[in-house]
Order: sequence, then C-alpha cells, then structure tokens
Amino acid sequence: TIRPVRRSYYDPSSAPGKGVIWEWENDSGTWTPYDMDVGITIQHAYEKQHPWVDLSAIGFCYVIDFATMGQINRQTQRKRRIRRRLDMVYPLVSGTLPKSQSWPASPGAVLAPPVPTCTCPQCLLVMSVKATAGLGNTTLQPRKATPVLPATPKPPLPTAGPKAPDGVAMVRGSLKPLAAQGGWRQAASTPALSSASASGSSSSMGSGKGSRPSLGTLNHSHLQRLAIAQSRVLIASGVPTVPVKNLTGSSPVNPALAGITGILMSAAGLPVCLTRPPKLVLHPPPISKSEIQSIPGISHSCRKTTKKQAKKGKTPEEVLKKYLQKVRHPPDEDCTICMERLSAPSGYKGPQPAIKPDLVGKLVKCSHVFHLHCLVAMYNNGNKDGSLQCPTCKTIYGVKTGTQPPGKMEYHIIPHALPGHADCKTIRIIYNIPPGVQGPEHPNPGKSFTARGFPRHCYLPDSEKGRKVLKLLLVAWDRRLIFAIGTSSTTGESDTVIWNEIHHKTEFGSNLTGHGYPDINYLDNVLAELAAQGITEESLAQEKD
Repeated sequence: TIRPVRRSYYDPSSAPGKGVIWEWENDSGTWTPYDMDVGITIQHAYEKQHPWVDLSAIGFCYVIDFATMGQINRQTQRKRRIRRRLDMVYPLVSGTLPKSQSWPASPGAVLAPPVPTCTCPQCLLVMSVKATAGLGNTTLQPRKATPVLPATPKPPLPTAGPKAPDGVAMVRGSLKPLAAQGGWRQAASTPALSSASASGSSSSMGSGKGSRPSLGTLNHSHLQRLAIAQSRVLIASGVPTVPVKNLTGSSPVNPALAGITGILMSAAGLPVCLTRPPKLVLHPPPISKSEIQSIPGISHSCRKTTKKQAKKGKTPEEVLKKYLQKVRHPPDEDCTICMERLSAPSGYKGPQPAIKPDLVGKLVKCSHVFHLHCLVAMYNNGNKDGSLQCPTCKTIYGVKTGTQPPGKMEYHIIPHALPGHADCKTIRIIYNIPPGVQGPEHPNPGKSFTARGFPRHCYLPDSEKGRKVLKLLLVAWDRRLIFAIGTSSTTGESDTVIWNEIHHKTEFGSNLTGHGYPDINYLDNVLAELAAQGITEESLAQEKD
C-alpha cells in the first residue's frame, strides 16, 4: 500500500515554534496533547488575551475557557480541565547539554574535596544514566571501600545467558561516560550472593587471592533475585521501561521488536529495561450465584425492551403546537436549520409539509426562532416520538426516546470493590442485544444488523451516587437511549449496535483503555451525559407516574 505523506512548516512565532503544548485531561486523569493545529489556534487566542475561544471554526464542538482553564462540550456541556506547558521547540531535536547541566560538575562548583564514589557496575550505570539525562551535579553516596584485587584472568561466560524472572529482561548499550573507566562491564557480573558465599568471598578478598564468581556459579534462584534487583535499580535510576507483550512466551515476534527497541536506545547511549505491560482486568474473579445480591431500592434485577411503541393520533403540526409560539415579526437573523433569513420563506427542498413556508415560530423554553416549515421537516426526519430537541441549544421538549433494538439489561451487586472505591461493593450491569433486522426507525429498514461484543459487562460503585446513576440508566434503557444502530467508530463496521453517547465503564480491575477505574470524575460525567439526553431526577418521578 502506498500512501502520500507531507511535511508541515510551523512558524517560529506559533505554539510549536515556541515549545508551547496545550493538553486536556482524559477520563483516566492523564493529560493528552491537542493536535498541532488545535494547539496553534488555542495559543493564538491565549496570546491575544481573549477570554475564550470557540473551536467550531476548525471542526470541533468545544469552547476553551481561559478563565477556568476548561474545555466545554457545546452539546453535552461536559467540562474537562486543560493546561498549558512548555516543552522543547518543534521539531524535537537532541543536542549537547548546556554547561550548567553538564556532568561531571566543573571543579570550581565543588568546594569540598571530592569523595571517592563506588565503582561497581550498578553505581556506574546510575551515574551514567543521570549524566546522559542531564540531571546536574548529582553524585551517589559512596559505599564502603573495597580492597583492591589483583588482576586475574576473566572467567569465561557461560554460553547460555541468565534467564530473567517472569516479565523482566534487560538490554544495555555501551555508554560513553564509562570509556575512561575501562569500558562497559555487564551489571550481571556483580551477583547478589547468599550470606555463606558472601562471607567466603570477603575472606578471599582479604587475602588477595579471591576473584569474583562467574554467572555459571549461581543457581536459578540467585539469578532471579539478581535480575529483579538490577531491574529495580534501573527503573529507580530513571532508566526508561519498555512494556513488551509475550516477553517470556513461545512467539519470538514481540521480544524481537523489544530487542530492536533496546538496540536503538543503546545506540543513543541509554540503557533500557524491558518489562511486561500491566495486565488488563476486564472481569472480576469468579462469583457464585449465592454471592450475587439484588440492589436495595430497585425492584427486579432485569429489564427487557421490545419493539418501539408508536404514538398514534398526533400529526407533526399538533406535536409542535405544544412547544411553539408564532412570531409575527421575525428577527433579522438566519434560521439555523435551512440557513435562510427568517424574514424569507424556508429553504427546505425536501418533501413539503402541509404548512406555509414563511411562518416562523419560537420555542417556549429556549426562545430560539425557526421556520415552522423547517421544524416540521426536522420532526418528520427524526424518531417521531412526540418529542422535539432544539437544534441550536439541544433543549429537549417532551420525552426523548431512541432507536435501541430489543434486548435485555441485568443488574445486581457483586462482593468485590472497584479500584478507587474500596469502601463499597460493585454494581454489575449486563447488556445483551441479539442481532436482528432493522425497523422503520433505523438507518436501513429491512436490512439485518450485527451485535458485536454482547453480552457487555459494565460496572458502577455500589454507593449512593452509583445507585442514582443506575436508576437513571434504567430510565435511559426504557427510553431506548443507551444503544443505537450505526457505524462502529472502532471497527468501521456499519449496520451494527453501537453505544449512544452515554459512557460506561467496561474494565473492572484496571484502567488501561480509559474505560475503567479509578476515575474520580466518571459518575459526574455520566450524570451530565444522561441530562443531555433529557434524563434527570425529575425523570424518575415521571416514570413512577
């Protein structure tokens, strides 16, 4: 496959030219940088001292508020934190370190006499890494002086190297700062000995006849302890860790890629520690039926949805009459549906409703004004459920329902705690929707649809707010708003069941994908998403009625 590439130039006065990076806080609490063009737009408004900037001009429905350093979704009103930080000027290049950060320290900067430092490979490695990373005049605390050994022939290394413990391997390259000290020696040649062998070694050292044992003299447990200790020293000293899948498995592919990574980093004079990546925990430990409990205050433990219950007897004109006031003298502005002036007839060119194209109406709650002709056409192209949503501010009139296909929702309490919610148990929700045929309210009526990944397991903390979210999710389920039929954003498959803008947590014991815990803002965010669908605490009272 051949794809075109391009090179972009950024002006030195722009955000990347100054090393300015704008970032937003994601659901897992970490920071994600904006795309380069978005960052440039934000920085330009920031330098002009604007109080806010609307990103809709570049295709994003967000408003950046500099007063609160927040990003606001114009549709859902969800707010995220943003931040501005300084980094290296674009492009990111490496060069010689400034003299003030060079290593070792200049003689004039140290007043006290130099203290002899430890020359074992572990300490040399730490010092070299800090020197390469430019950590300033940092030195290690000296160990006890070790008697100098006479030169002895280097024992031959075994043909098979030591086996690292599960999930840990190490790759190191030659480091230039060590050249003056006789070249690089593998840290693995400094084993952690047992107490017996250590005492024997010290006595031989005192007599000047002993030599350091080779790796061939160590058993498997000693080698494991040695490798673990070395990896801890590497990580603690700032050596970058590279997560590698299948590090000790049978397939050589991933370890080979890890080896290439190690070679590239070693070529730059950096050691690297290969580790196994964190484990994805999607589901809790096995649970017996006797451990599953019903949720207090919520009747039953299962809900089913069937086909859409059509509301008959009301024409679009009758529905809209409840939510509109006629406007005799339209304001001098555009109708945001057809983009024609309100003082002119509607520009809608589709099937013509039985209403005059020049009539104008105002929605009673939000006071936005549209052509009645356009509103009727918009209603006819929607779900026709008796509700209306303002296309400008998303205010909902009536009870909004969706097009979720038939399925089942189960919910109960399991005796395990979520990360970040150790003080309570967990509510587990299980959604199950089978594949089927699309109805008249779906994108392609009569065509079959798929349902991938079902049953889907989701989790909430069994707290007061967690139960409140569950009750509102039950309302959303009854109104068919949790799922829809469309095109998957992850696989690109069309005519399949997808989530419908109400986020769920599908990871139980981790948060590697951003869909797990801990996430201190999740419950508040999902309440805001439910409110954007017209589901609030008032909805609970309506359902009871």
